[in-house]
This record gives sequence, C-alpha cells and structure tokens, in this order.
Amino acid sequence: MINQIKTVLLLGLLAGVLILIGGLIAGTTGLLYGLIFAIIINFVTYWFSDKIVLAMYRAKPITKKEAPVLYEIVEELTKKANLPMPKIYIIPTDNPNAFATGRNPSHAAVACTQGILKLLNKEELKGVLAHELSHVRNRDILISTIAATLAAVISYIAYMARFAAIFGSNDREGSNVLEMLILSILAPIIALIIQLAISRSREYLADESGAKLMKNGKPLASALSKLEKASKLSPIRFGSPTTSSLFIVNPFSARGLTNLFSTHPPIDERIQRLNSMKF
Repeated sequence: MINQIKTVLLLGLLAGVLILIGGLIAGTTGLLYGLIFAIIINFVTYWFSDKIVLAMYRAKPITKKEAPVLYEIVEELTKKANLPMPKIYIIPTDNPNAFATGRNPSHAAVACTQGILKLLNKEELKGVLAHELSHVRNRDILISTIAATLAAVISYIAYMARFAAIFGSNDREGSNVLEMLILSILAPIIALIIQLAISRSREYLADESGAKLMKNGKPLASALSKLEKASKLSPIRFGSPTTSSLFIVNPFSARGLTNLFSTHPPIDERIQRLNSMKF
C-alpha cells in the first residue's frame, strides 16, 4: 500500500512540474503541439511496446513441450494470482534475466533468458516469475507509460521555455527571464528523477507482491543475489539501456554516475526487505 501511495504522489508531482513549467509559456501553440505529439508517441508505445521490445531482444516464443518446467511454474503462479496465462518467450543470451511486458493482463508476455534458466534452481526461478507476474497484475506497464508521457511533455516544454528565455521578447524583465531559464533547465532533470523513483517504487511493489504470492520472500532474495553477481560478469550485448527498467536486474554494465540514474533499487536493500517479510 505504501508503494502504491508513493507512486500516485510521484505521478502527481510529475503533473505538478508539468503545470508549473507550462505556465511559463502558456498560450503558445507549441505547448499544445508538444502535448499532442508526446501523447501520440506514448500511445503507440503503449499498444506496441511488447512487440517492439521482444523483437529487440530476439525473443522466441516457446511451447510447453520445449520448456515444461518453465511452463509448469508460470501456470501455477497465474492460477494463484488469478491471471490469464501469458505468452512465454526465451531470449538467446547467457545474461541471467527476465522481464514481463504487455499492455494489460490479457495481453501479457513473460520472457526469460537462457542464462537465468541455467543459473537458478526451481524455487528461485519461481520467485523471479512471481515478481514478473506481479508487474502484470499491478499494471506497471500502464503506470510507466503515464510517467513517460508526462516526462516527455515536460522535456519538450522545457526546451521551448529555454528558447523563449534566450530569444524571447526584450520587454521581459531580467528576473523573469532568469527564472524561466533556470526552471527550464531543472525541470527535465526533476522529471527524470521522479520517473526513476516511480520505476524503483514499482520494483519494490513487485518484489513484495511476488513474495506474497509465494508466501515466501527468500527464494526471490536468493535469486536476486545470484542475478546481480552474474549480470555484472556477463552483461547483455544487444538491446538498449533505455529498456533496462523492464528487467528484474539491470542487464547492462552500470558504473560511476550511471548508478545514480538507475531504474532499479539497490539489490542489497531489496534482499533485506524480502528476507524481513513475515507471512
């Protein structure tokens, strides 16, 4: 419940930043065009993102005959979660990882890498899949799309605000121009930080929901420890870092400043929370 409230508050904060910076240049046609453009882009992304990301990672659909254990686990968990059976895919990479995608529970897909199937035992794999199916049940794809839409609009308006501040009318007071310029620089950064906070909040919620589904947080905690270490040794070699938030752990190498803008909470903290859960 706390993570859900936090997500709503963060989405509200994103909307507040949008209103604040939009007020600086309200009345311009660019504001309307930017809003329409961002909504169209994210509408397309929402409807086709699953197909795009599965193709990006060369994911191949599999049958129950090809992966009986994986199918058995997903079938068991979907019945417990009262979800429709998702499509199941395998990604051809040794990087141990998994993600769920799809616009709603009726159009969901779960993808596992070859690496995760080799690395984890059955209970750990079940913990990971419970986490991913919790993303589906919690409709995290929809929430992420809303956050991305707001952040994209804020970035577009900020660009227009900078343009207006630098090349706008000379009749503006110097303090107003400076205020617009500073806010137009800070707003996209604030929007990014809020968007990342939303992503991290949803990860915590999926950890919690997945553990409750299994009535045990330790298998997922054990899996996260293994995945974190193995992913650093064998980062994924294709795809795009912009999709890292989809995976249960970051599949790309992340060092230095990159860690400051991670879409995932610290693994140690996730493990600690899972191990401390009572059922």
